[in-house]
Amino acid sequence: MKVLVPVDGSECSFRALEFAAEFVTRYEGTLDVVHITDYQNEMSNEILTRAQQLLADAGIDEEPSVVTDTRMSKPKYADQVGKDILQLTEEGNYNHIVMGHHGTGRIGRAILGSAAETVVRAAEHPSTIIP
Repeated sequence: MKVLVPVDGSECSFRALEFAAEFVTRYEGTLDVVHITDYQNEMSNEILTRAQQLLADAGIDEEPSVVTDTRMSKPKYADQVGKDILQLTEEGNYNHIVMGHHGTGRIGRAILGSAAETVVRAAEHPSTIIP
């Protein structure tokens, strides 16, 4: 099983990464971690460093990657991130997506959208959403 885990620096995304690391270890799968951003900066580097440490603690020797998407300055950027995750899933032939969800509520989703909601609604791949 090949699993994709997007991380955004939130605690729920790191909980999702911890879950995914245990999942692929238990079921002998592979794990790729991605951070999607409009440009890579110091915060992106901190997110990747923490992700790499979590992977190392779980005994997984993977290097998190960054996907730069300049379209994210458009309104509904979370929806665009969700679409990017789906595109990466297709291109990388992933079997499963594990990601965190902030639980922004109805108003937050109406204004910003939700990457997790976009992925789940597409229903193209099995996904696990961690609060």
